[in-house]
Amino acid sequence: MAKYLVIVESPAKVKTIKKFLGSNYEVAASNGHVRDLPKSQLGIDIEHDYEPKYITIRGKGDILANLRKEVKKAEKIYLATDPDREGEAISWHLFIALKLEGKKVYRITFNEITKNAVKESLKNAREINMNLVDAQQARRMLDRMVGYRISPLLWAKVKRGLSAGRVQSVALRIICDREEEINSFIPEEYWTLDASFALPGEKKPLVAKYYGKKDSKAVISSREEMDEILKDIKNAEFKVGEVKKGERIKKAPLPFTTSTLQQEASKVLNFSTQKTMRLAQQLYEGVEIKGSGTVGIITYLRTDSTRVSKEAEIMAEEYIRKTYGPEYSAGSSTASKSDKKIQDAHEAIRPTDLNRTPVEMKESLSRDQLRLYQLIWKRFAASRMQPAKYETTSVKIDAGEHRFTVAASKLVFDGFMSVYTQEDDKEETNTLVKGIEVSTPLKLVDFEEKQHFTQPAPHYTEASLVRALEELGIGRPSTYAPTITTILARRYVVKENKNLYVTELGEVVNNMMKDAFPSIVDVNFTANLEALLDGVEEGNVNWKTVVSNFYPDLDEAVKIAEKELQEVDIKDEVSDEVCDVCGRQMVIKYGPHGRFLACPGFPECRNTKPYFEKIGVDCPKCGKDIVMKKTKKGRKYYGCIDNPECDFMVWQKPSKEKCPKCGSLMLYKGNKLACMDENCGYVTKNSETDK
Repeated sequence: MAKYLVIVESPAKVKTIKKFLGSNYEVAASNGHVRDLPKSQLGIDIEHDYEPKYITIRGKGDILANLRKEVKKAEKIYLATDPDREGEAISWHLFIALKLEGKKVYRITFNEITKNAVKESLKNAREINMNLVDAQQARRMLDRMVGYRISPLLWAKVKRGLSAGRVQSVALRIICDREEEINSFIPEEYWTLDASFALPGEKKPLVAKYYGKKDSKAVISSREEMDEILKDIKNAEFKVGEVKKGERIKKAPLPFTTSTLQQEASKVLNFSTQKTMRLAQQLYEGVEIKGSGTVGIITYLRTDSTRVSKEAEIMAEEYIRKTYGPEYSAGSSTASKSDKKIQDAHEAIRPTDLNRTPVEMKESLSRDQLRLYQLIWKRFAASRMQPAKYETTSVKIDAGEHRFTVAASKLVFDGFMSVYTQEDDKEETNTLVKGIEVSTPLKLVDFEEKQHFTQPAPHYTEASLVRALEELGIGRPSTYAPTITTILARRYVVKENKNLYVTELGEVVNNMMKDAFPSIVDVNFTANLEALLDGVEEGNVNWKTVVSNFYPDLDEAVKIAEKELQEVDIKDEVSDEVCDVCGRQMVIKYGPHGRFLACPGFPECRNTKPYFEKIGVDCPKCGKDIVMKKTKKGRKYYGCIDNPECDFMVWQKPSKEKCPKCGSLMLYKGNKLACMDENCGYVTKNSETDK
């Protein structure tokens, strides 16, 4: 009969871990959390020191009953939930729910589900770390306070079914701010000038880029400036002023953290953050491998550490020396220092065994599992390898006071790039630079001048939003994917061709949050709160202090917003459309997908129509009304009401003013108006009061 009980979170781990431990151990799963705050109420006793009111999660009764039976039979109980705050909290909830007081109870954690790691964790069993539990409780309660106090206001102001969240509202704000920045952006003109030279004995010309004057770099911002430069150098003698040769190294990348894995999987594999985490969870919990049974093939997937264990360092060094040669191995010199305080138990995301190559794993994994595993495997192998080395050549070509430059690099040792390359590693080389010296005669072949316009900051993608959240210190590895999933599910944001766009609904919610709850959507405030939660984890801050300092300000802001909401009488806006069923004047309603026209005679008359907001500007193609429309995914644009007969459309709102220079439509760009014809480039201040 089994003497020891090991409780894990996921049923998928049970089989794997049971195999490692033998007949003395029984392994059971809690299926995640067993207790939580109630869904029907706030669940926090504000009057009595902010005590949380936990209840058993619906549907978990049978699981707990079975676990209690196993507890009665066991001499020792090992709580083996995930190695993070959430896992620590689940262990504590199990301790309470299973009434384990007075029993021999131990907390064990392992970063990978392998025989050695699991057995080692049993030797290093400890007590539940209440600092970690309290950090999780504080986060859960802060999130609950924001969600349960603000969401009802959104229902009253906009529509039911919306939600606010401590992290999700900040993520929405970040996306809205970028959208505003893009819409306000005025393109600026600039030019580039390339000169082609014939070299003795070479078929291909050497192309050099205009740098500026000898003593300073210059930007060519107009045709007039370009003509002035061309006039200056037209009859000048071109000479090689300087040839510099050197060496440059490109360091190996660090192994993956949760954030960098999500970013790279999005860029390279086109996976959403949610899909990446789901697949990584499967690889961590264990997959069936022929001849080995069920094995966890990557380490724990929620981490912000780039640390690698000594055992993994040795394994990597042996593999790289054997497979690629000793000159490729970096030994243990690539250990990185992180500026964050990270639990030392955490490691980077890596394969549990580097000898399990992607080729060998092909038969055991699904296509997507294999693609993600290959990314993790290559990144980790590369992180333990030597830097790549380049031979660089820099040439300066002078024409009077003006200077052109050529820079080229040639890969001389591929190092880590023999295993793993990113987009910015694919560098072009210019072999023509090789034969050039200061004395080499140059013969000008041609000039190529090009007009360009500066581009606004790009729309956020899931990958770049994760990077922004991490850099700003908002959320933690476990929150990135659920945060993005929520704002997409609520239709605050839509995804088109990887880009995230704010919907009209998202704009309404963000504006309301900024007006009524500025601190909740303030990036610095949220980042400071995360730092306080880290302080709780480290034992330096009391968790009740964090919660009790946060709630009164939130409560006051909610009460003020409730009063202001009562003063706003939100009536249905009457449109100029007549109901073609009963003849009443149709009204504008809000639905899950935005606004629509409905007959006020409901329920007698149920007629509805799509709503198109006229902006009082005529279509430049056919003269009919331009209206505000939305794509299928909810992104705003302006197009002709006569679509599909007329295909006119623009993303920015057109103004009633026409361009005085070329007669084209003018578009709103923040507090300015810009001609929609970029080649015209006319810009003026926005004098209209009604935007």
